Order: sequence, then C-alpha cells, then structure tokens
Amino acid sequence: MFSLSVLKSFALKSTVISQCGRLLLALVLSFSHFLWPNVQAQTQITTPAQVIDATPDGLIQAIVNDVMTIVKTDKEIQAGNINRVIALVDQKIMPFANLQRTTQLAMGRNWSKATPDQQNQIAAEFKLLLIRTYAGALTQIKDQTVQYRPFKAVPEDTDVVVRTQVLNKGEPIQIDYRLEKTPNGWRVYDINVLGAWLIEAYRNQFNNQISQNGIDGLIKFLQERNRQLSKAK
Repeated sequence: MFSLSVLKSFALKSTVISQCGRLLLALVLSFSHFLWPNVQAQTQITTPAQVIDATPDGLIQAIVNDVMTIVKTDKEIQAGNINRVIALVDQKIMPFANLQRTTQLAMGRNWSKATPDQQNQIAAEFKLLLIRTYAGALTQIKDQTVQYRPFKAVPEDTDVVVRTQVLNKGEPIQIDYRLEKTPNGWRVYDINVLGAWLIEAYRNQFNNQISQNGIDGLIKFLQERNRQLSKAK
C-alpha cells in the first residue's frame, strides 16, 4: 500500500535525513503548475533573476543557497508557518522543476493509459503530497551547510546530474539532482538521497496501486492521503 513508508524508504535509509536532507528534497516538491494563489498574493518572496539562464550546477546552487538563507532568517518559517513554507516552495522552486515528467516516469507505461485529465490530477496530488509531507522539515533548518561536488558536462548535454552533500552534525548526506534541458532552461525532475532516486522509489508503489484499483484508485488514494495530512497540520 502506498503510504509514508514509501517516503521513508526513499527519503532515507536512516533517520539522519529528517534533520537536514529534507531541505534539499524541497527542490523536488514543487514541480508542475499547481498553485496556491491566496498564499502567493500575501508574500513578498521573489525569485533571483540570475537563475533563469544558469548552468545546471549554477541553478542548483542559486536555488539552494537562496532557500536556505530565507529559511534560516524567516521567523514565520522557523515558527512553523506551513503556509509560508508552501509559498516559499511555490515561488522559489516550482519554476525550475518539472513534476509532470517526474510523475510520468514514476508511472511508466501506466502513464499512457491515463487520460490527460487523470495525468494532471495525479501530478497535482503527487506534488501536494510531497509538499505536505516535507514542508515541516524546512522549519528545522538551522546550521546545515551544502557542499557542491565538481560538475562535469559538455555543452551538448541535455540530461545531467548535479551532485551535492549536506553537512550537519552527523555524516555527510549525499543528495544529487537530475536535470533536463528544456526550451525554458534547465529543470529538475529527479532527486537522489543516499543512492535512492525518487522516481524509482515511487514507481512500484504507483504501479501496485494501479494494478489493484486502477488509475482512478491511485488518484483517490492520493487525494485521501492529502486530506489526512491537511487535517494533521
């Protein structure tokens, strides 16, 4: 059954990710075009213009550094204001990520069996599930730092991996980002935490739900899980 055990198996093979890895997992939480207009209208958060035409590694550095700076200095986020966290993710990260592709790859051949409306619903619910599951972790960011590993690519590359590690009080945590080159620039579509890629972690869970209950069953399950998480906040 698709549940938080999936997030645990992906997010980490240990509990250390809950302390600092989830900050960077936020980069994968804000794909697609699902918006919170009311929250967006109430915040003054803006996206740095220099990230628009950035190289893959430059893009990741700009977003991560910007998000960490805001989280560490924003009193509302530190106090646990989830709406503020959602606004941060929505505005700082979403424009540079692609959950539609993430969801498509996670569903595999079942993606083509879904109607366009079902595809949009799944992508939106998946994004919301990830955000509601991990948003609280952003409030835990304190003294963590990020190291960026040497980036190797050639101008002709259209699919690359940017490797980083998060330093906390414990062992360094490997967090890598897979990006694709699009007409609008580089976009994140997969993330790896200590060897566990997001798409791989969800593929079996999505397929199992669909085989048991169909595509509509997966949508209903995601919707129900989001309702539960909403009530728990």
